[in-house]
Amino acid sequence: MSAANVRKVKTAFAEVAIEDLRREIDPSIFKFSSTKEVKPLEGTIGQDRAVESINFGLGIKTKGFNIYAAGPPGVGKTSTVKSYIEMRARQEPIPSDWCYVNNFNDPDRPLAISLPAGRGKEFAKDMDELIRSAREEIPKAFESKEYEERKTRIANEFEAQREKGFAEIEKRAGERGFAVEVTPGGIITIPLMKGRPLRREEFNLLPEEQQEEIQEAGEELQSEINEVLTRIRKLEKEAKQKLQDLDKEVALFAIGHLLQDLRDRYKDFPKVLLYLDQVEKDIIENLDDFRPGERPHIQIPGLEALQRPITFDRYKVNVIVNNSDLKGAPVVVELNPSYYNLIGKTEYRSFFGGMSTDFNMIKAGALHRANGGYLIVNVLDVLTSPLAWDALKRAIRSEEIRIELMGEQFRVIPAVTIKPEPIPLDVKIVLIGNPYIYMLLYNLDEDYRELFKTKADFNTDMDRTDEHVQKYAGFVSARVKESKLKDFDPSGVAKIVEYGSWLAGDQKKLSTRFMDIGDMISEASYWASIDGSELVSAVHVEKAEEHKKFRSNMIEAKVQEMINRDMIMIQTEGSEVGQINGLSVISIGDYSFGQPSRITCKVHLGRRGVVNIEREVNQSGPIHSKGVLILANYLASMYATDKPLSISASLTFEQNYEGVEGDSASSTELYTLLSALSGVPIKQSLAVTGSVNQLGEIQPIGGVNRKIEGFFEVCKARGLTGDQGVLIPAQNVVNLMLKKEVVNAVKEGKFHIFPVRTIDEGIEILTGVEAGKRMEDGRYPEGTIHYLVDEKLRKMADLLRLYAVPAEEEERKAA
Repeated sequence: MSAANVRKVKTAFAEVAIEDLRREIDPSIFKFSSTKEVKPLEGTIGQDRAVESINFGLGIKTKGFNIYAAGPPGVGKTSTVKSYIEMRARQEPIPSDWCYVNNFNDPDRPLAISLPAGRGKEFAKDMDELIRSAREEIPKAFESKEYEERKTRIANEFEAQREKGFAEIEKRAGERGFAVEVTPGGIITIPLMKGRPLRREEFNLLPEEQQEEIQEAGEELQSEINEVLTRIRKLEKEAKQKLQDLDKEVALFAIGHLLQDLRDRYKDFPKVLLYLDQVEKDIIENLDDFRPGERPHIQIPGLEALQRPITFDRYKVNVIVNNSDLKGAPVVVELNPSYYNLIGKTEYRSFFGGMSTDFNMIKAGALHRANGGYLIVNVLDVLTSPLAWDALKRAIRSEEIRIELMGEQFRVIPAVTIKPEPIPLDVKIVLIGNPYIYMLLYNLDEDYRELFKTKADFNTDMDRTDEHVQKYAGFVSARVKESKLKDFDPSGVAKIVEYGSWLAGDQKKLSTRFMDIGDMISEASYWASIDGSELVSAVHVEKAEEHKKFRSNMIEAKVQEMINRDMIMIQTEGSEVGQINGLSVISIGDYSFGQPSRITCKVHLGRRGVVNIEREVNQSGPIHSKGVLILANYLASMYATDKPLSISASLTFEQNYEGVEGDSASSTELYTLLSALSGVPIKQSLAVTGSVNQLGEIQPIGGVNRKIEGFFEVCKARGLTGDQGVLIPAQNVVNLMLKKEVVNAVKEGKFHIFPVRTIDEGIEILTGVEAGKRMEDGRYPEGTIHYLVDEKLRKMADLLRLYAVPAEEEERKAA
């Protein structure tokens, strides 16, 4: 059928109304002259669901109801969570201080002591004062006249008893004819002959009976001597004990009142009283450290440095958590949640090649500081820090903080180190992260479901109500005050609100990505400063948008240049059969833009059906491949009710080298397939976006604003003719927030935007030919698109039967 016999569409095509292309705000709705008059926004807006979840998670005290705040970057997760936690924390009691002290019974296991807020620091100061006083009072006590007299008396008493014992020994020896001699090896008995010592030669010349008598007498004497020596040793031991008791008595007299003062002050803390008992015992056992005098020197030359100086650090109190400055429960935001930064650590000092540590080198982690309050961490930082996630879960599950060397369980040979007493843990933990990590943890980590049962979902947009618009003004005021920026006038605030709708991609929504909104406020203030303006107006916000785009759109500009030079082939005039302009969105991180692509279709005899060339070469994503299968089924439902669908058609994105994903071009591919089958050309001045279902209905897509603006830029560069435009799904009209340049072109009739609900509507706009509706006999009216396609498919089926090409043979050849 010739082009003259087709049935042309006689009615005008409906376009999107001008007022629906962009929803602007009248600055007069703001009853202020500048944001200086606006109360800064407190809290957050548009996150009712997340706020309810946060309040629930903070309020419930059941174990395991920790919080995961999920949402994309920039929606205010951390600031919102922190503000609500701080509000609640101010009403809660201040938790206890925590201290580590020396365990004198087992120094490798330091003791943890809990004291009311501020008392930990006092306790440390009191212990320092105790030791300082002890070092002053104990030497004075031992230098006193009374102590010297009592010590001398004990010594003299012992010496008298000792001399008495030796006199007794000499007396008994003399009675038996022996002399005694005291040597370093003990007491030696020497027999006497006529008053003089008997030599060995003389003893051997004596008669045997006399020798035996002398030996028996010597043995009896030695036994008596041993009895006396035993008595002397016992007296010596008693004397030493008396001296020790004296030293203890003197030392207790010197420091007893000091210790008693501390016992009275901390009588309500049993663990402190037990610790003070240990301190008292250790001081008594190590009085030499407090008494003046020189320590024994190392005799080996060159090793003097190995002699450690006397230290009293063992009596110090290591206050690892001091809550004296808090006004409520602690709120800790840990920016670097590594293993040691979370659970604490024990530091080491080097001494002549060796490493040593003690309880004074125990350092608190974020869990210690947040104990009794709240801890906020970024989940990705925890997961990427070695062993930190396991340590955090272990602490939550066991409800205690146990300071251990990282990876200690993996050591081949265990290292000797201190093992501080675990501290009970009572903390509410909030993880900040994106929804993807939440799903991974929920599905792959069994512990996660038990430990983080509250999810706070942060939305990326909110309804554009009058209340939210006014709160946007409050946010602008808060940002201005916080960052010391220039104040905004009503027109500037109105543009910020419109920018929020543009970010949300919806006329009836406002973006909650306040990081991006805040950046735009800062940039607009900068351009107002450059212009020397007192207030930021709409002009400065628009200027900020333009420059922000210019800084980021280098790739877009290069693509546009290649299109202008026909290196990327795009037609914006004329008509072609089996060729159409599709639209896609290119994202390069912080910037996205729309790009037109040429889609072509070729049809020939065969039974392979619709071939997606991208799929054949593994460049088609699963969603795009699904879209092609849907349009193939649409063809079958429309034209294969009375005959088999015998067709071989190929679809491709020309000059595409990176792959295709998404179904937003499925309607576009169907249009070009209908054009190729019917032989009716498609207007190249138009571009198309929208997905299609098996019923031929056009479905909404994403990125509609960027797609329209991308094709507009191409048309503008080549000259707007008044015929150019874009077909979009009718459901996407509500998403339009087009830049003013596009809106003005539409107003002037230089550019057109057509809302489309069905394939029939779209093909009529693209070709100017009626689509046609199936009649009662199952056929389509002559001259319509569907009639032409139906006839073409009927002829192709007849030709295939004529040539009788087996389907299996065709598939084999194609393979």
